[in-house]
Amino acid sequence: MTSFDTSPQLNVWRALLALAVVFVMLATTGWTALRNQREAMPLQASLESWSHGRLHGHRLPDPDTAPDRLTRFFAALTSQERVRLAQRYPLAVGNMNGAPVGLRYQANRLALLQARAVERTRMHDPRLTPAGQQEAGRRMHRFESLTAPERHILAFDPDGSGRIAEVFGDLGTAQRISVVVPGVDTDVLTFQRTKRSYSAPVGMAKALYKAERTASPSTRTAVIAWADYTAPAGLGIDSATAMRAENGAVRLNALVRALPGTSPVSLFCHSYGSVVCGVAAHALPGRVADIAVAGSPGMRVANASHLRTTARVWAMRDADDWIQDVPYLEVGGLGHGADPVSAAFGARVLSARGADGHAGYFEPGTESLFNFAEIGIGAYRSVHCAHEDEACRAGLSGTDTAGRA
Repeated sequence: MTSFDTSPQLNVWRALLALAVVFVMLATTGWTALRNQREAMPLQASLESWSHGRLHGHRLPDPDTAPDRLTRFFAALTSQERVRLAQRYPLAVGNMNGAPVGLRYQANRLALLQARAVERTRMHDPRLTPAGQQEAGRRMHRFESLTAPERHILAFDPDGSGRIAEVFGDLGTAQRISVVVPGVDTDVLTFQRTKRSYSAPVGMAKALYKAERTASPSTRTAVIAWADYTAPAGLGIDSATAMRAENGAVRLNALVRALPGTSPVSLFCHSYGSVVCGVAAHALPGRVADIAVAGSPGMRVANASHLRTTARVWAMRDADDWIQDVPYLEVGGLGHGADPVSAAFGARVLSARGADGHAGYFEPGTESLFNFAEIGIGAYRSVHCAHEDEACRAGLSGTDTAGRA
C-alpha cells in the first residue's frame, strides 16, 4: 500500500516534524538498534551457502560481484548446470542481479514453494498466538498465489514483512521498461489487493502495462512491480526520514544496472517511493530516461537539478491528494524537502485529473495513468500537462525509444 492515508495520520506526521530534534536523537540510538535487529535470515543463509559452494571443483562467484560478471558466469554454464544451481540455492539465485531473468523466475518459484511450506507449518504451531497463526495463513496463501505459472517473480525474500518484485511483459525483448516504486506499508501481504487493487504494486503495474500496450501496441514493453525494499511500516520515524529510502535507493540502483539489454527505463514513484527515487537519482545509470513522481512528500532536494540526473523529472499531484498539506521542508533529517510540483522545483508538471486522492494515480481512465503510459512508451509530446504553458514539453521530441547517455 502507498499511503499514510488519513488526516489523523497527517496530523501525526506534522507532529513528527515538530519534534525533529527528539526523533533525530532516537534515530541514532534506540530506533536504529531496533531497525538493525531485523536481518534477512533466509536469504542470507542461501547466500552463505552459495559462497561456500562449488561447481566442478571451482568456487562459485561472489554473489555481490558486478552483474556483468555474473551474467558471463551463467552464460558459460549448460542449462542443466544453471537449473542445478537454482535448485540448490533458490533464494540466492532468485535475487542475484546478473543471473538470467528466466532462471530467477524458476528459482523464486522454488523459494516461494519452500516459504509456503514453512508458513503452512507455522499455521499449526502451538507456540504462536491465534493472531500469529492467522498471519502465517495469510502469508501461506499469498506465497501460494505467487507460484502460479503465469507469474514472473524477479525477486523474493520472505524474511520479516517480505520483499518482492514481479514482471509483466518480456524483459528480454522489451523496447521500453517501466519500474513502479511504491511507498509505505508495502510488503508481501500488501503487494496485491482485491479491494482498491490499483493502490497496490501489482495493480499499479498491471494497469500501467495494459495502458502502455493500449497506447502503442507495436511497442514491446515490460513493467516491474518493484517492492524489493523494506518500506516504512505505517506512519512513524521511518516514513518521515530517508532511512528506508537510502537502503531502497541502493537496491533500486542495483536492479536497474542488472536489467537485460539497453532499453530505456522509466521510474514511476508513488508517495514515499518518490523519496527512494530522489535518493537514488544521482547514482542511476544513463539508461534511466524518466523519473516520474506522484503524490510525493518530497525527493530530499530543493530543486530538480540537485538530483544530479540526466533523466527527465516529471511530477503530478491530484487536487484532492492530502499530501499537499504535508510541510514541504526538511528539519534535522525529518521531512523530505521541496514540493516537486512547485514551479520553483523545476520538474515537468503533469495533469493527474481523475486520480481522486492519494492512492488513485494508477486507476484506469485517469489522466495520471494516461500520462504514465505515454512516458513509459516514450510518447512525450502526447502527455497532458497540468498547466496551459508548454513548460512540461519543452525540448521534447514526439517519441524517444533510445536511452540517454
